Amino acid sequence: MAGKIEDYALIGDLETAALVGRDGAIDWLCVPRFDSPASFAALLGTARNGQWWMGPAGRPLSRRRAYRGETLVLDTVWETVGGTVRLTDFMPPRRQFPCVVRIVEGLSGHVRMCGELGPRFDHGRVVPRNWAAGERVMRSVAGPDAMSLLCEEPVDLSVTEAGASLRFSVSAGQRLGFVLRWTPSHLADTDAPVPDARAALAETLRFWHDWSAKCRYRGPAREAVIRSLITLKALTYAPTGGIVAAATCSLPESPGGERNWDYRFCWLRDSAFTLSCLMRSGYHEEATAWNAWLIRTIAGEPSDLQPVYGVCGERRIDERAAPWLTGYEDSSPVRIGNAAADQVQLDVYGEVMNTLYSALRSGVTLDVRMRSLIVSFMDHVEKSWRDPDRGLWEVRGPPRHFVHSKVMSWVAADRALRLARVMGLRSREQRWRLMRDLVRREVCDRGWDARQRSFVQYYGSRRIDASALLLPKLG
Repeated sequence: MAGKIEDYALIGDLETAALVGRDGAIDWLCVPRFDSPASFAALLGTARNGQWWMGPAGRPLSRRRAYRGETLVLDTVWETVGGTVRLTDFMPPRRQFPCVVRIVEGLSGHVRMCGELGPRFDHGRVVPRNWAAGERVMRSVAGPDAMSLLCEEPVDLSVTEAGASLRFSVSAGQRLGFVLRWTPSHLADTDAPVPDARAALAETLRFWHDWSAKCRYRGPAREAVIRSLITLKALTYAPTGGIVAAATCSLPESPGGERNWDYRFCWLRDSAFTLSCLMRSGYHEEATAWNAWLIRTIAGEPSDLQPVYGVCGERRIDERAAPWLTGYEDSSPVRIGNAAADQVQLDVYGEVMNTLYSALRSGVTLDVRMRSLIVSFMDHVEKSWRDPDRGLWEVRGPPRHFVHSKVMSWVAADRALRLARVMGLRSREQRWRLMRDLVRREVCDRGWDARQRSFVQYYGSRRIDASALLLPKLG
């Protein structure tokens, strides 16, 4: 069975990510991108759906695990009867192809170690052909995908149709490196260099230390803040500037339930929240990259704006089921892709406008193309803010007049007015001010329940919505 969700640790290379359990198993990995089909999908099924486990014989759970300083390098320590061993997991910054590096180091005594590697391509469905290519190399190939495992020191490596088994021992002071690299199958036999495990570790530590050192936050609980920022950074897609909402798909909102969605895509709303945190901590490069991604992605009519896109700005992320996966704790169906891309969610206009305004206040230079983007955005919001939509929670039922969507239309007008003063749009101020006042009046008249003394989820409802807690923050 998969581990507890809260027991998984994230590693990544700013293009994809993997989840590592307390038993030393990598139960989730999509390559080469966040939204690629999973090669390790045990998280949503069993080990037969793809997994790379490595740890002491008997497969005990680790009680000591931590990231190394302010980095995304994970150390897992086991204390056994025979001795103590540390497993270091990370994904080095991408050169050409994605790699997962695992370094086993003996800290004391003598420990027998085991490993089981079984890639399953296409979200855990396709069993590849596996074979040994030399004494320390295993290769797996199926369709467009290929994986190669390089053991930097000789180990007992046996390869079967199911994958590879590794058996070795480690003593105090001894270190063994293992590198798993994905390539397109037609390039599997190329001579592209495989990184040296120790050199890759030094490079990865240096990258994350340099990035973390830029954080301006010096207040309470800095350790927790920087760890959160590192996690958010790990969800950015470096080649394009897109930001994914999560590294996983189809984890349930409640165990055994049906609300299991794929979040490995770029929601404009989630990206806005992420950038707000990064910019307030001194990270402006991410905002500049996202602004460029936004301009490329939403080129065209503002009425065609989607709430969610692929990491390179793809519009089609069709939703489908994966019936061969049982789901996390039997939560089915497992869904791949997300039909929310076809929904109308009016709040995203406000989220984007709020992010652009925050970026400007933080010192990020807005591209001159943003001027026409803001005008076209607001022309559309003026026409559509009175319409019902699917809202923040992406309901699959009928569209409604969600209060949060109306409030975010107010935010769009309010931030547009503030941007107008510095972007040469003063001729639009009167229109946007009128719209802002109209939205406010309607929300206070139709979105407020006088008996409950609270705002409600949508007009005519008595249901209270947590999104109302954002009202003071939004101004």
